[in-house]
This record gives sequence, structure tokens and C-alpha cells, in this order.
Amino acid sequence: QVVLVESGGGTVQPGGSLRLSCAASGFTFSTLYVSWFRQRPGKEREGVAYIFLRDGRTGYVDAVKGRFTISSDEPKDTVYLQMNALKPDDTAMYFCAVAWPRDGVTDFVQQQYDYWGQGTQVTVSS
Repeated sequence: QVVLVESGGGTVQPGGSLRLSCAASGFTFSTLYVSWFRQRPGKEREGVAYIFLRDGRTGYVDAVKGRFTISSDEPKDTVYLQMNALKPDDTAMYFCAVAWPRDGVTDFVQQQYDYWGQGTQVTVSS
């Protein structure tokens, strides 16, 4: 059974940091894309960052470039999202998702993703 479990969310003040984790079980990450998405209040779910574990390529949306870093620990089948300089607008439910290589994955086309976690809440507030 394939399971993705996110953790690390919480409440932080503006300018603070959090590190989210996405742990996989039931399969290994090594040939997959792993992405983080978020759903902000009242908005649709959107992609944030991806990593291609075969070669380590990463990509970010403009809103988080320079502040967020996606990384992996393959022996642990875990992907992280380090979030720095957090803003109130980063408040959202954050999800990880995995996809086999195919068109649209790096553009965060959600229908191209095969498995999703349940999400972890991040709240940025003073």
C-alpha cells in the first residue's frame, strides 16, 4: 500500500521558518518526481516546488524562489521542504505528491500526480 505522510506544519510568526517532511511507504522514491503543493484559504491548490530524485533537479514557483528549498533523503524515502522568511500569504495546507516522469509534472498539473498525502497545516501569523 502506497502512503505519503506529511509532517512539520505548525504556526510561526512572519519571517520565521519551518521544515516540512514527506515520508513515503509502500514504494521507493528513486525514479519519481516529488512535489509540494499548497492550498491557501479560499484558493485552489497550487504547486510550490518539485524535485526529480533521479538526478536531483528542482523547480520552484516564483512566489517561493529564494525562500523555500526542496531536498531529499533517499535512504529514508523522505523529501523535505525548508521554508524560510515565511509570510502570512504562505498560510496554507501543504501536500506532497509523487508522479512518474510524464508531461505536465514539472508544471504541477495535478492530474499527472499519482499519489497524494493528507496534508499538513502551516499558519504564518503574528
